[in-house]
Amino acid sequence: MLNTHRLHVLAEIDRSGSIAGAARALRLSPSAVSHQLSQLEKDVGVGLVERGAQSLRLTPAGRRLSLRGQEVLALLDAAEKDLLAQARADSGHLRIGFFASAGYRLLPQALSRFSGRYPAVELELVEGQPHELADSVQQGAIDVLIAFEYPLAPWALPEGVEVKELLHEPLHLVVPSGHPAGRRAQVRLQELAGEQWITSFGTGAPVLSVLERACALEGFTPNIRCRSDHYEVILGLVRAGMGIALIPTLGINDAPGVQITRLSGPRLYRKVVVAFRPGNPNPLLHTFIAYLGSVASSVLTVANRQRQA
Repeated sequence: MLNTHRLHVLAEIDRSGSIAGAARALRLSPSAVSHQLSQLEKDVGVGLVERGAQSLRLTPAGRRLSLRGQEVLALLDAAEKDLLAQARADSGHLRIGFFASAGYRLLPQALSRFSGRYPAVELELVEGQPHELADSVQQGAIDVLIAFEYPLAPWALPEGVEVKELLHEPLHLVVPSGHPAGRRAQVRLQELAGEQWITSFGTGAPVLSVLERACALEGFTPNIRCRSDHYEVILGLVRAGMGIALIPTLGINDAPGVQITRLSGPRLYRKVVVAFRPGNPNPLLHTFIAYLGSVASSVLTVANRQRQA
């Protein structure tokens, strides 16, 4: 079997065109390079160089072996880098940001599968609103952020941060049990102008919830009784008869005492995305994003089946 060190010596002779040049590149003495070259010629049984008084060049056999040797060395280098990246991934550190309702099903299922494959990876989890955590992605404090965006309330990404879409989820109308709208297959938003609403605090400029933005497009201002960014609170208040609400699919984790129906209105859905820096060197980053992608569609399907049951 050919010695890879000697193949490296031959490649350097080919690149530099001389024993002395190869010796400098390899930080060896010229005699050591000559010795390795002689040994390689003995190994293959053919002459690899033609020596002149003032020059040295590879024979056709030497040139072919140099090219093949460089291919072998490149493959070995790539294999070594792959193994090193895998070793880092098997015992690395991943910082994940997420919004609250992603923590009901989407994130836990992805973490369960990921941790089953990479049990030694240290996971750091940070909950918060996407617009609050996006700068942490840009600054490298968070590797990957599970975020959402409403078409009615888009947010600007920090420079150098990209997103990959995981799923679209509709906004559902949630009403107390026995509410007339709960007995209908679909309700138009403008039909609910006289209702009391429970909604979120909202974002943007001006600061408005998605409900307020959607109602404005329908020509009315909703009567808001309470605001909360926690869907458990919103569902509890709806259950108590304090109002009705718009809630995305992932936000409806457990909903006894309420009825859920489809709502017809302008752009009433939200996109769930994963935000990251493309230049992030963490070898775990894209692996975890792949796990999120594999979980996302199944989570939404199961959630819709449970809602319809």
